[in-house]
Amino acid sequence: MIELRHQYPLAGLLKLAGLARSTFYYQQKALQVADKYADLKARIKTIFDRHKGRYGYRRITATIRQEGLAVNHKTIQRLMVDLRLKSCVRVKKYRAYKGEVGKIAPNVLERQFDAESPNQKWVTDVTEFNVRGEKLYLSPVLDLYNGEIVAYQMARRPLFDMVGTMLEKAFGRLKQSDKPILHSDQGWQYQMAVYRRLLENRSITQSMSRKGNCYDNAAMESFFGTLKAEFFYLNKFDSLDELEVGIKDYIRYYNNDRIKLKLQGMSPVKYRTQFGQA
Repeated sequence: MIELRHQYPLAGLLKLAGLARSTFYYQQKALQVADKYADLKARIKTIFDRHKGRYGYRRITATIRQEGLAVNHKTIQRLMVDLRLKSCVRVKKYRAYKGEVGKIAPNVLERQFDAESPNQKWVTDVTEFNVRGEKLYLSPVLDLYNGEIVAYQMARRPLFDMVGTMLEKAFGRLKQSDKPILHSDQGWQYQMAVYRRLLENRSITQSMSRKGNCYDNAAMESFFGTLKAEFFYLNKFDSLDELEVGIKDYIRYYNNDRIKLKLQGMSPVKYRTQFGQA
C-alpha cells in the first residue's frame, strides 16, 4: 500500500483495504523503526559470528563503540534477543575463594612462568565441568618446566580430599632434593591449615595469586582453556563417568603425544625425558 500511495489517494486505498487511518500510520511507523536498526542488527550478527558466539551484549556493545558508533547497551541487548543471539559462554558458578585476602602466602612466583628444571615451579587450581546439570571438578598440578600435568584428581564435589589426594600423587614425583614452589589462587582449599602443613612437611614453598587476578596463574588457566577447547567443548557426554574417562585420556594425550612448539616440537614427557634428567 505504501508504494501505491504515490499513485492513488490514501483515503481510497484505506477504504479498499478496509484499514483505519490510525492502523496504517502505526504499521508505517513500525516499519520505519525496523529499518532504523537494520544496519545495526547486521553489524551485531557479524561480530557475533566472528567471535563464534563467545560475545554477549556487553562485549558487542564495547566493540561497536570502539568503531565509533555511540550505542546504548540496552539497545544491543534487545536487538540480540530479537535476533535470537545468545553467548555460548556459560557463567562460571563455581567460586573457590572463601577466606582472608593476601594473609596466607605471598605471590612468590610473580608471574615467572619459566623453570630451568623439572619440579622447580608448580602451579595448581580447580576447574569445573557441567554435564546435564551435574558437576565434575578437576584439580591438577602443572610443572612450569615443560607444561606437564604431574598429578591430578577428579571429584563430584569440590572438597579438600580432592586436593589432598592430588598433593599426595604429586609428592610421589619428587626426589629428596626437590623443593618446588607451588603456586595457586586464594581458593579456600589453599588457605586451609592442613594444606599448608602438607607443603611445609615436604619443604614446598607456597605461593598465592592476588585475589581476583587470573594473570598471576595464567599457565594453569591456559591449560584449562586448552583442555576445554580441544576436548570438552567438542564432545557431548551422557554422564560424568563418560566425561571422567575422557579427561583421563586427554591428559595422557596432552602429556605424551601433544607437541608444543616452545618445547622444540616435543610433547611435555618427551622433552622432560630428553632434557630434564627427571
